[in-house]
Amino acid sequence: MKFRVNRDVLADAVVWAARALPNRPAVPVLSGLLLEADGEDLVLSAFDYDVSARATIEADVAEPGRVLIPGRVLAEITRSLPAQPVEIVTDGSEAVLTCGSAEFGLLTMPVEDFPTLPEIPQKIGAVGGGVFASAVGQVAPAASRDETLPMLTGVRVDIAGEQVTMAATDRYRIAAREFEWRPEQPDVTAAAMVPARVLVEVAKSLRGGEVSIGLGDGLAGFESLGRSTTVRLLDEQFIDYRARLTADWPIRADIRVAPFVEAIKRVALVAERNTAIRLTFGHGQVLIQAGGGDIGRGTEVLDAELTGEEIQIAFQSHFLLDGLSGVETEFVRLNMQSSSRPALVTEVPGDAEPAFRYLVMSLRVGV
Repeated sequence: MKFRVNRDVLADAVVWAARALPNRPAVPVLSGLLLEADGEDLVLSAFDYDVSARATIEADVAEPGRVLIPGRVLAEITRSLPAQPVEIVTDGSEAVLTCGSAEFGLLTMPVEDFPTLPEIPQKIGAVGGGVFASAVGQVAPAASRDETLPMLTGVRVDIAGEQVTMAATDRYRIAAREFEWRPEQPDVTAAAMVPARVLVEVAKSLRGGEVSIGLGDGLAGFESLGRSTTVRLLDEQFIDYRARLTADWPIRADIRVAPFVEAIKRVALVAERNTAIRLTFGHGQVLIQAGGGDIGRGTEVLDAELTGEEIQIAFQSHFLLDGLSGVETEFVRLNMQSSSRPALVTEVPGDAEPAFRYLVMSLRVGV
């Protein structure tokens, strides 16, 4: 095998594909990146039996072929190369990489032992990369990182015609986001549980163009701009999140998001671990309080438009901040029932139904 490729293009593709490499590969070959050169294309692939990644880039291929190279080493090398064309040639058990005056001889791995990557599932629709990335960014923070409860580590994706809903929960909060997409069939319906960590990586890397989504045979597939990822789905079991997000909210408060976030961060500096941020809503303002223990205390007052009775309610600061980070409007609305019940964080889009909803558990005031 012998090919020449642009250094920046190669480095970008290698680093992207290397994200799918397992930290602790079950077998040594899974730590490798598969390079396949043919015609005018170079395809780089990674696979760990659960997640696969493929990137296709243009290359000047003099001799077609396949080679398996240690992935993380290749990623480190390509990022450090000078801004000159890169040539890779296989020579026995070595892949010789040259770029300007730099040369590396990398020991190859047995390409015949590398598993066959799964095919991308049949496309069922597409959505703009920006919308996709925004939705994942709003929902994924609510997914659990506790691998002993796999259901809670995923993002639920519900598809009904032109409407997609993503939802996640870790039992202490629920985040949901609805958006429109372009289905292949107008009456398509589907549901899937996608591992949140994979979905986050996909959203980061595919936000530049349209994202095609496929589902089938226990896999989800995402493809955009010459890059594709497949991931094995989790069990479809999930909570009835829609019922929990629907309630009567007799109390609501509208607050400007940016100063609210900054005030919470400042006041939380004196909050001891696992203690609450307390919000006291009166007509025209909200008092933000924390501390009072061994460190000290902090307070700040902001303007707030309150509808309903005055209320004091408390939250874990990082849970509340995660919800506020998903709000894309200038104002946020806190919908409340009582100080002991969860509150619903929504955007303030005027008369439209909010696309983003975030239910967060309240804490006993004084905790």
